[in-house]
Amino acid sequence: MLAEQNTADSAAAPALRIGPIELDAPVVLAPMAGITNTAFRRLCREYGAGLYVSEMITSRALVERNAVTMRLITHHESETPRSIQLYGVDPKTVAEAVRIIVAEDRADHIDLNFGCPVPKVTRKGGGSALPWKHSLFNEIVTQAVRAAEHLPLTVKMRKGIDDDHLTYLDAGRMAEDAGVAAMALHGRTASQMYSGHADWSAIAKLKETVTSVPVLGNGDIWSAEDARRMMAETGCDGVVVGRGCLGRPWLFGELAEELGHIPSPKVDATLGFVASAFKRHAELLVEFFEDEGRGCRDIRKHVAWYFKGYPVGGDTRAALATASSLQEIDDLLGTLDLEAPYPGAGAEGQRGRAGTPKRTVLPDGWLESHDIAADHRSNLTEGEADTSGG
Repeated sequence: MLAEQNTADSAAAPALRIGPIELDAPVVLAPMAGITNTAFRRLCREYGAGLYVSEMITSRALVERNAVTMRLITHHESETPRSIQLYGVDPKTVAEAVRIIVAEDRADHIDLNFGCPVPKVTRKGGGSALPWKHSLFNEIVTQAVRAAEHLPLTVKMRKGIDDDHLTYLDAGRMAEDAGVAAMALHGRTASQMYSGHADWSAIAKLKETVTSVPVLGNGDIWSAEDARRMMAETGCDGVVVGRGCLGRPWLFGELAEELGHIPSPKVDATLGFVASAFKRHAELLVEFFEDEGRGCRDIRKHVAWYFKGYPVGGDTRAALATASSLQEIDDLLGTLDLEAPYPGAGAEGQRGRAGTPKRTVLPDGWLESHDIAADHRSNLTEGEADTSGG
């Protein structure tokens, strides 16, 4: 009887726990600017299980109640648990943004961005540049954890600025001591952007270093098999998936089945199946924007990702990338050979732009010390100036 009870308890245990949040699959959708809005999150959730995070939200814009930002932090009623990622460089502003989310019940989970490598973020000392300043990083995370109260707060980061300026182990220790509920590591430096290969060994080192909270791995997960392999090789507690799901929202179903043993909807990956997913995505975007023209313009960036490797001619791709109505999209999809089978290798592998390695743009004198200089601290408010969405 005891053995049977233990088996039942094991089967009922969540695949991943982040504070009070229990996930049936140890899978997180990575925040991606211009991609992970409510429409895309809903679509991914329809196929699988896990945690689906918003686009990056700028703390100052939230505190000032910027109209675009307030729209981005609004979740559909079907989204549970709700997750918001915040970006900021000023501890007080980040903490105030967290307090607003808590007081107004706008999310069930908050993530802090310390991984963004784009110049407009790093030149202000934000994103993947910020953990180099130990005291500032610690101050932001500590104040945010306190402000979050009962909500689990996590951090997402990169290995560091470049191979000569790694930050992830120090940042991991500080975040653990500050009381975060979990942390995620993208196995690249800021200078790598998305080029080359993610260093999964760094994820393993972080997992060995941080022992009291879950450590999630991110980077080069293009399939469910990649996710399983990352967890096996690194010992990480779950995976964060970004570019691998572009044009493939059903990947979350495959991940749920592979990692959470949850039966997923049948995926035959014929051209008809892909066309149906594309159309559904367009419909959700129209609903999200409450504007058919805008929704149809937004889906244009997804055309190449959805139809990668499939027999869709250049003229049809170009027409889909300029369609201005759902009817026009539907008519174009109707011209395709919907019985065309999954093309195999042609549809697999890397998705999205990898970029090339480049020197990370930083504030003047940023690397001279781990301490935050007075002139850098005085510029923190300016560093909060951008609106949300990356």
